Amino acid sequence: MQKTAIYPGSFDPVTNGHVDIVERGLKIFDGIIVAILRNPVKKALFTVEERKEMIEISLNKHSNVEVDIFDGLLVDYARKRNAGTIVRGMRAVSDFESEFQLALMNRKLNREVQTVFLMTGLRWIFTSSSIIKEAASFGGDISSMVSPIVDRKLKEKFGFISS
Repeated sequence: MQKTAIYPGSFDPVTNGHVDIVERGLKIFDGIIVAILRNPVKKALFTVEERKEMIEISLNKHSNVEVDIFDGLLVDYARKRNAGTIVRGMRAVSDFESEFQLALMNRKLNREVQTVFLMTGLRWIFTSSSIIKEAASFGGDISSMVSPIVDRKLKEKFGFISS
C-alpha cells in the first residue's frame, strides 16, 4: 500500500526550506502532495496558480510529488485524497505552539489523519516566506534561499526586472 502525505501551506512563495521538508519527507513517504490552501482571508503576493507553477518547477525532479490547490478543511481534503498523514515543517520552538494546536484540531476533526512534524534543516531555520518577500521587496539577494524561478518571479513582482 502506498503511503501518501500531504504537505499543506500557503507557499507564498515556496522557499528552499519548503523544498527541504518535501525532499526529507520523501524519505519517509512514497509520495507527497504539496497542497496550497486557497485562503481568501490571507493577502498573498502571488496567486495560487502562480504559486502552484513555482512549486512544480522547484520540485520537478521528483516524480512522486504532486502540487494541488484546495479549499476548506485540510482533514476533508486528506480524506478525499486518501492521505493519512499531514507533514508540517518546524523551524524553531516558536512554531510549535500554533502547529500543535492545528494538529490537535485536525485530530479532533478526523482521528484517522496523523500529523508528522519535520524539523527544518539548520541552513533554512531563519528563512520564511515573509522574511524572503520583505528582503526581496528592497532588492536583497535572496537567490540562495529560493529556487531560480522564485527568485525571478519575486524580482518581477517588485519591479527589479521586467517580465
